Amino acid sequence: MKSLTIGQHVLDAPMVQAALSGYSDLPMRRLAREYGCPYTINEVVLDKMVAEGGKKMRRMLAVHPDEHPVAGQLMGADPAQFALAAGTLVELGYDAIDVNFGCPVKKVLGRCRGGFLLSDPPTAVEILRSVRDSVAGRTPLTLKMRRGMDDSIESESNFFAILDAAFELGYSAVTVHGRTVVQRYVGPSHWPFLERVKRHVGNHTILGSGDLFSADDCRRMLDETGIDGVSIARGAIGNPFIFRECRALWAGEDLPAPPMIAEQGVAIRRHFDLMVDHWGPERASVLFRKYGVRYAEMHPLYDEVKMAFVAVRSPELMQAMLDRWYAPDGDYPAVTRRLRPEALVAAGATLEC
Repeated sequence: MKSLTIGQHVLDAPMVQAALSGYSDLPMRRLAREYGCPYTINEVVLDKMVAEGGKKMRRMLAVHPDEHPVAGQLMGADPAQFALAAGTLVELGYDAIDVNFGCPVKKVLGRCRGGFLLSDPPTAVEILRSVRDSVAGRTPLTLKMRRGMDDSIESESNFFAILDAAFELGYSAVTVHGRTVVQRYVGPSHWPFLERVKRHVGNHTILGSGDLFSADDCRRMLDETGIDGVSIARGAIGNPFIFRECRALWAGEDLPAPPMIAEQGVAIRRHFDLMVDHWGPERASVLFRKYGVRYAEMHPLYDEVKMAFVAVRSPELMQAMLDRWYAPDGDYPAVTRRLRPEALVAAGATLEC
C-alpha cells in the first residue's frame, strides 16, 4: 500500500473522502475516519458566508480533535474575499485549504464561482495567488478541478494553464474530476485524461475523482492512470465500508464480503449518534434521511427500508427502524450495493462540487 503526501501530511493510504455538498459534515467525516479514511474534506462553503460567520456557520465549520488531518473547501468569485475566508479556516483548525474550481451547479456557474473559473484563467490564478498569500505557508493548499468547462481545445488549454499555475504557486496537490463542467454527472468520467495530467505534472501530487463507487473502482483508477491517490465522493455516502475495503485490496488481501445486516446496523447507529451529538436529536433525525436512503442500497429489501428511513422523525423512531430492519439476529443475506447515482442527480442533489 503506497502512502499519499499532501504538504506535510503523509497519509498511510492513497485515498481521501471528497468534499460533498450537504453530506460531508463532521459526523460523516468522523465515521469515515473510523472506517479507515486517513484524510477528509468538509463540505464546500462560500467564502462570504465564512466571513459573515454566525452560529449555523460555526456548526458547519466545526473541527473535532480526533479527525486530523482535515481540510476545508472554499468556493467564491472574489480573490480578496477568498483570501479572508482561507485565513479564517486556518484559524479554525483546518489542516489544509482546498480551492473549488469544479462545482457544475447552474446557480454556482451563474455567479462566476466553482467550475465557471475554469473558463477565466486570469481570475482563477488571481484567486490561487491571493489564497496562497493569505495562508502564508501555515497549511498546505490544494485545488479541485474538472477537466475543463467542455471538450473544446480552448477549454483544455485553460485547464492546463490553471493547473500549472497552481503548482508554480506552491499548491501541494490537485484533484481532477474526469468529467467536464457541462457534463455535470452525465456520462462516464474520462479516466484517460487523468493519466495525461499525471504525465504532464511529473512528481506533483494528483488525485483522481469520478465513478469511484467501489474499492475495485479505486484500485483500477490508480492502476490505469498512475495518479497518486483517489478522492472518493458519492461512493462514500451511506458506505463507510469502502475505506476499509480499499485498504484490504491495497494490502494484497481479498476483497471483504459485503457487510452483513448486523454490521450495517452498527455503522448506521454510530453515524446517527454522531449526528445527534453534533446537530441535536430533532435536526439529526431529519438530516439523516438522505444518508439512510443510501445505506438502504445495501439492504436486500431496498424499497421497504428506504421508505422506513424516510419516515424517521425522532431518535425513538430511528431505534424502532433499526430494530425492525437491522436486527443482529436478522436472516437477511448480504448483497452488493445497488448504485443509483442517476436517481440522486435527477433529485437535484448537489453532491460532489
